[in-house]
Amino acid sequence: MRLLYCKQPAVARKDGVNRRMYDIVIKIGSMALIRRDDGDIDYNIFSRLGKSLKPGMLLVSSGATEIGRIDYIKRHGCELSGDVEDIKTDYAAQGQAILMENYREFINPAYSVRQVLLEHSHFNDAEKKEHIYRLLIRAPKQRAIPIINYNDPVSSEENRKMELRKIGNGGRKVVECVDNDETAAVVAMLVKAKTLVILTSVDGIYQNPEDPSTLIEEITAPCADGLEAKVKDAMGCCRGASRDGAQGAAAKLLYSLGPAKAGTQVYISNANNRLEHILSGKAKSTRIYIGK
Repeated sequence: MRLLYCKQPAVARKDGVNRRMYDIVIKIGSMALIRRDDGDIDYNIFSRLGKSLKPGMLLVSSGATEIGRIDYIKRHGCELSGDVEDIKTDYAAQGQAILMENYREFINPAYSVRQVLLEHSHFNDAEKKEHIYRLLIRAPKQRAIPIINYNDPVSSEENRKMELRKIGNGGRKVVECVDNDETAAVVAMLVKAKTLVILTSVDGIYQNPEDPSTLIEEITAPCADGLEAKVKDAMGCCRGASRDGAQGAAAKLLYSLGPAKAGTQVYISNANNRLEHILSGKAKSTRIYIGK
């Protein structure tokens, strides 16, 4: 299968920095990193994905909270009890280090690995957004791979909602980034990625989620408005989410719209598939793009 990339020239800036694109932004969800049958980390996923990563790629990885929970149970034989938000905070803080440790184990040691913990404020403030952009855009030339996650341990849901309401006063569009699907989409647009790959626990988007033969292989249109209409139509096929707190397949489609309309080619596919097989069309996926 021939890949259709929308060429976007680098934009020269007054400060001499070019807004050059990343080749690929990859997002992987929490449940894709877990073996559901025995409730443990799926090291095969870390190995397969880690070995595929190289400079010019950027990873947005969920999983800190769930991995922290698994690690706590292994060490203490029980789950934490108390306030739900406090528990999520504590699990996320415990899981962040384990998440990075596992990626570092499998990524080529010739490359640097850089953890970038983001919050909504980084994308709703021009100076902070520029700072993050410059951090990310330096990495490929320095043979480094950024791994991004939302910084869950430092902000409660109540505080986030209050801050977001304040930012949104006056009808301003607000980037929340609590869902890493949104974070990946925002980052892909920020670095003008050629491709965004969203890895999940299924092969893509289905017309009937209970029938694997109804996989929607392509969502495409010749213009942005046409693509938006088709994506929203496909969202009507989506049901539920894989776990409490997740926003499910419909959210993946919704957040894919921004990058796709900007010329980024988006794939939604199974984390069990090799990255190169997804990009070459050997693996099943749903591909979203503007094309003829």
